[in-house]
Amino acid sequence: MEYDEATRIIIVILDDMEVGLIVDSANDVLDIPVESIEPQPEVVGHLASEYISGVAKIEKRLLVLINLEKALSLEMTENMLREG
Repeated sequence: MEYDEATRIIIVILDDMEVGLIVDSANDVLDIPVESIEPQPEVVGHLASEYISGVAKIEKRLLVLINLEKALSLEMTENMLREG
């Protein structure tokens, strides 16, 4: 993986675990009202839908919300370390 000046680390807290997620870039930090969150579209495949908790439409943007509990699960983490 290559890093450049746009690369960011986003710190998330899940239960008692702090994790840094390396992302290509980040534009904004948003507070998304709960009423703006909708279920993910049915066009998402079954496997991918497990990792998506919903979508939010903010202005002209469609934001995909990640299910951190699933994405950062022990099973997923172990798989990443093995492939790593």
